[in-house]
Amino acid sequence: MGYTDDDKRIKKSENSRKRHSNAGRGVLIVLVLVVMAAAVYVLPRFMQPGLHSGELQSEMFPAEEASRSTCLADPGSIPEFDGEDYVVLNGNIPNFTEYDRTHIQGENYAPLDSFGRCGPAAAMLEQFMMPLEERGDIASVKPSGWQVARYPDRIEDAFLYNRCHLIAYAMTGQNDNERNLITGTDYMNKTSMLFFEKQVLWFLNRSEDRVLYRVTPFFKGRELVARGVEMEAWSVDDGGESVCFHVFVYNYQPGIDIDYATGRSREAAWQGDAGNRTTWKRSKSVIE
Repeated sequence: MGYTDDDKRIKKSENSRKRHSNAGRGVLIVLVLVVMAAAVYVLPRFMQPGLHSGELQSEMFPAEEASRSTCLADPGSIPEFDGEDYVVLNGNIPNFTEYDRTHIQGENYAPLDSFGRCGPAAAMLEQFMMPLEERGDIASVKPSGWQVARYPDRIEDAFLYNRCHLIAYAMTGQNDNERNLITGTDYMNKTSMLFFEKQVLWFLNRSEDRVLYRVTPFFKGRELVARGVEMEAWSVDDGGESVCFHVFVYNYQPGIDIDYATGRSREAAWQGDAGNRTTWKRSKSVIE
């Protein structure tokens, strides 16, 4: 059967519509794939080591659902230093909510504030995040309140201050991330914090389960040196049975008075005879 000119035009028009329709569907499929790729690749990069997603109370972690550390939520409840290395908070139970346990991924570092001070650092720690190489040089980072102060008669390594990682290098391999380094005393960094960090590291070394971990520095007013750090840890996959603590660790050095506003320091006077320097008299005028 033959086709008229009108039949041919109709057929050509139908074919053209089909081609345009197929092309439209092709473009739509490509757009969908691009969006999916962005969701899979781009968004998770904000949570990867070295890439900072900002404070937990953000668009990713709505304030009404995500928890806040006690230092931020109720700073007045942090006890004044009274000679102890740390105090237990909230019955030793972290403030984490169910939302935190199911939504926090990777590493999260708050941006520095207007005084150059660190904020909370939180991570969902896993064994694969632990570095295999030695820590690199971090001398280029000058945290808020940084001072070079030496007390060779009081401190084994002489120097009062360390560049203290909030989330330990051994946990994630974060090296010279300025959002993860504060001015911490040699004692807090190598003794007080390490006691709790070792609990987490021991678990991660022997398990593929996860630990939700947060460290929040506590600054009074406009002071540049933190009074201490709040440390929270919870082993997620066994409901906190293996790792569970919530403490505030004080940023102090035995035998040294610290001006937390500036980072300046001096030897504390001691009570008793010169042969017994275990009881120190703190100069409140310097600290307050």
